[in-house]
Amino acid sequence: MGFVQPSICLHRSRARLAVTGALTGLLLSLPAPPAFPESGATGPERGSAYMGMGVLAHDGADDSPTSPSDPRTSQTEGVDVASYQQNVDWPALWSAGNRWAYTKASEGTYYTNPSFTQQYNGSYDVGMIRGAYHFATPDTTGGAAQADYFVDHGGGWSKDGKTLPGALDIEWNPYGDSCYGKSQSGMVDWIRDFLNRYKTRTGRQAVIYTATSWWTECTGNYGGFGGTNPLWIARYASSAGDLPAGWSVYTMWQYTSAGKTVGDHDRFNGTVSQVRDLATG
Repeated sequence: MGFVQPSICLHRSRARLAVTGALTGLLLSLPAPPAFPESGATGPERGSAYMGMGVLAHDGADDSPTSPSDPRTSQTEGVDVASYQQNVDWPALWSAGNRWAYTKASEGTYYTNPSFTQQYNGSYDVGMIRGAYHFATPDTTGGAAQADYFVDHGGGWSKDGKTLPGALDIEWNPYGDSCYGKSQSGMVDWIRDFLNRYKTRTGRQAVIYTATSWWTECTGNYGGFGGTNPLWIARYASSAGDLPAGWSVYTMWQYTSAGKTVGDHDRFNGTVSQVRDLATG
């Protein structure tokens, strides 16, 4: 083994430290999502909610390695984004195999995503099939009013083969009571009002995004929407687990909040051609 001069070793060490420091700086600069509040803690600012905000806090995560039998290996990869991710690197996501995306458009009747244009149009521009979602706050205004607000602020639909129907994000309340102060029947009525108005405005059935545990607690595991509305299930594990009543299969599955480039990654239960079929209607 030859002798290595100390100056060379020092140079290499400094180089490694420089690379490590640059990577650390890059990771620290990535926008972090607002955390779901702990019990008794002050809630986040109105408008900051995003798809899956309460999944980790309530259901936890089991991000086990993908195995050959994992259904994620035969499904179509996608992502969902919100304002905290700011300008998304869509070309990188496309290169990584993502073929569809949803962007948060609105919340309640008081908030629109300031990054919506870059996120919604950016995914379309790289070739993705994309849609918009609405974060529901049933404690602030009625379901029909929020559907109108959603459609008027980016949640509409066009039959171009690249626009997915709007999604209703109905999950844990980050600002207060998990079920937004509603009874189970009252929650079902609110959801129905939203879905009916969205269908009237766009001609499409909205996708329902939820978690089985929330749906069971807050709707009494109501099964009446399974025959009409596609299900987007949230569960951070190697399988989607039990589905809410009324659905025998899911259309989409948010399976992790720890993906590359964008944390929230999803799978469409089918091929790219089937994603396009849903977009076409």
